[in-house]
Amino acid sequence: MNKEKVYMTVGELAKRMNTTVRTLQYYDKEGLLSPSAESEGGRRLYTDRDIVALHQIQSLKYLGFSLTDIKTRLVSLETPEQVAEVLSEQAELIKEKITSLSEVLGAVEKLRDETRKMREVDFKKYADIVVNLQLNNEFYWLIKHFDDKMLDHLRGRFTMEKGKNILSTLDRLCDKAILLNEKKEPPESTQGQELAKEWWDMVNDFTGGDMSLLPGLMKFAEDKGEWGDKLQSRFGIIEGYIAEALGAYFTKLGYNPLEGKQ
Repeated sequence: MNKEKVYMTVGELAKRMNTTVRTLQYYDKEGLLSPSAESEGGRRLYTDRDIVALHQIQSLKYLGFSLTDIKTRLVSLETPEQVAEVLSEQAELIKEKITSLSEVLGAVEKLRDETRKMREVDFKKYADIVVNLQLNNEFYWLIKHFDDKMLDHLRGRFTMEKGKNILSTLDRLCDKAILLNEKKEPPESTQGQELAKEWWDMVNDFTGGDMSLLPGLMKFAEDKGEWGDKLQSRFGIIEGYIAEALGAYFTKLGYNPLEGKQ
């Protein structure tokens, strides 16, 4: 059974959909939303169907689509299936927008928290934090602990992939150290010394052999105030074991690079 169409003027449509008459006139001119009818006096008339079509346009516009893109995405809305298709597409696009906005909000809040922990304004560090947040690097917070020399080294030598590889190596060696510590394997044992060599190789890979970077790394290792409970607990278990294993390893080498003595 066909329902009688109820018409509204352009002003009434604008009011109901929280837009302007000028905007609706522009959409008509661009072929996005033409009136369903025209009065004898030449006034544009719209129906409830036009409200659904306008909602489709407004949603796509809010999601960042240009009017040209919107025009190619518009569906005629002649059948229930077409209406449902439009609403399904809008729902998916809105979900994507929500996810994107949530990520942006999270990054902004994290950057805000990091800047509050820094003692002075440092836009180079802010920029590094932003880049790492965009790359979803969970260790973005490390940046504020490094001095300019260390950050210049990281910017010039490291890709994100290489950085992730070193962090993966660190995670693996921590697991290995925890296991050896639980088994009460002496740090000077063969397995303990293998761990020490891998650990020192990792440090050399990170520094590129530049021993002048070691003081900065050691200072960071000593300042665990912002490491987070999980990382503090994890490293706290093996800190002494790693130190003893490295001490024995350096003794065999005949020098201790951490002390700068040959």
